[in-house]
Amino acid sequence: MPEPTPRRHEPRRRPAPLLFEPAEAAGDAEHFFDLESIDDPRELLTRATELTQAFRAAADRAVEFQAVAAAQLADPRRFDRLTAADIAERAEWTEDYAKKMVEFGRDLMRGVDTEGRTPVDPV
Repeated sequence: MPEPTPRRHEPRRRPAPLLFEPAEAAGDAEHFFDLESIDDPRELLTRATELTQAFRAAADRAVEFQAVAAAQLADPRRFDRLTAADIAERAEWTEDYAKKMVEFGRDLMRGVDTEGRTPVDPV
């Protein structure tokens, strides 16, 4: 499992919106967000780059929410708290990675964020 994504000291660009594909298109291995229908290579590069940035931003945000959830589950004030091993098993992580994610989540919940956002702020 990769390490938690480090924060960059650059402003985030708002990614292109991810539009859900219709079920019939998602089943077609050749179809991917209508990229196969773009003939102009300039337009294809632009749209593929937008999608790449959107997926990266979505993955970064998902990791932040995973970390917050892990920290909440490991909170010693919870009567039903989970150990790092329990969290690792649920998330299919190693125990060491779970410990790092719990700490990352605690930092996020305390507001330790180089971009001044809290975990629930929109990107």
